[in-house]
Amino acid sequence: MLLDDRKMQPEGFIDLHTHGIGRYDTRTDNPQDILKIAELHGKAGTSAILPTIYAAPIDEMRADIESVRKAMEIQKSEVGGQKSNPPVPPLLRGGEGGLFSKGGINNSSLILGVHLEGPFLNPLRCGAMAKETFIRPTIASLKRLVEGYEDIVKIITIAPELAGGLKVIEKCAMLGIRVNMGHSDATYKQAVDGKKAGATGITHIFNAMRPFHHREPGIIGLGLLDEDLYIEVIADGFHIHPRTLELIFNTKRLDRIILVSDSVKGAGRGKRPIYNTKGTLAGSAITVRAASGFLKSIGIPEVEAIEAGIENPMRYLRAVVDKKHLVR
Repeated sequence: MLLDDRKMQPEGFIDLHTHGIGRYDTRTDNPQDILKIAELHGKAGTSAILPTIYAAPIDEMRADIESVRKAMEIQKSEVGGQKSNPPVPPLLRGGEGGLFSKGGINNSSLILGVHLEGPFLNPLRCGAMAKETFIRPTIASLKRLVEGYEDIVKIITIAPELAGGLKVIEKCAMLGIRVNMGHSDATYKQAVDGKKAGATGITHIFNAMRPFHHREPGIIGLGLLDEDLYIEVIADGFHIHPRTLELIFNTKRLDRIILVSDSVKGAGRGKRPIYNTKGTLAGSAITVRAASGFLKSIGIPEVEAIEAGIENPMRYLRAVVDKKHLVR
């Protein structure tokens, strides 16, 4: 059974970072797997998702992106004006300020595009990902990665301290792709440089990055204090301690906090996070709806949890989601 709190309201959450759920993940050449991810998230109260591609050799990442593209096309072809369940948040609908037009995908999350988590990441902060797949950021590699998919690549995670990283961040910004800094050993100054180059967010803050230090606040310090940067937060009680979650919500500008699941294959079958064969924390077992419920259980005001799970991800994507590529 999917993880969800049947008493939690409202629905309509948006997940900008999910690798999978149930028996499915984004490492696939089968678009039906992506549609199953959308269906399972939809049943758990998520209205829209950004399937997130693991770092891998570029040809493999492109194959995964192609599966998402095909799944998006299938969704478009199947929409016939049926009512969306879960309901689509008003700002995601058509009309003034909306991200897409009327219509919906019955019982499924709308697939908004893709989030590329790599391959321009720092092997020192690989987390559970295969560091041998990380490569040096170059414009040529970026072009090879996204060429033909510029319309559906919405977010890419990059380590800004890598040689060539700032130029690639600048190029992504020119292409209209949101850049998150993550899987990074960046110092505070290097993270500031990443922001100046065009980065606008931080992927799963506190995880897979240089730890905060009182003499070197690093990328975490910038993420907590900067007025502009958005930060992803995994609120499952394992990736970030409950008191650290409280620190985030007491410190960070509220409209810049984005709840994400970072869910992986196997999610939805229990409440504990998922580890790889080496015992490294690989991802969460939750959905964004469940994360919002967890925040409420530790004393975060419900209105703040809802804003972080619905309004803020919409706000972050608004500038890069092109209406013509979404449901009509």
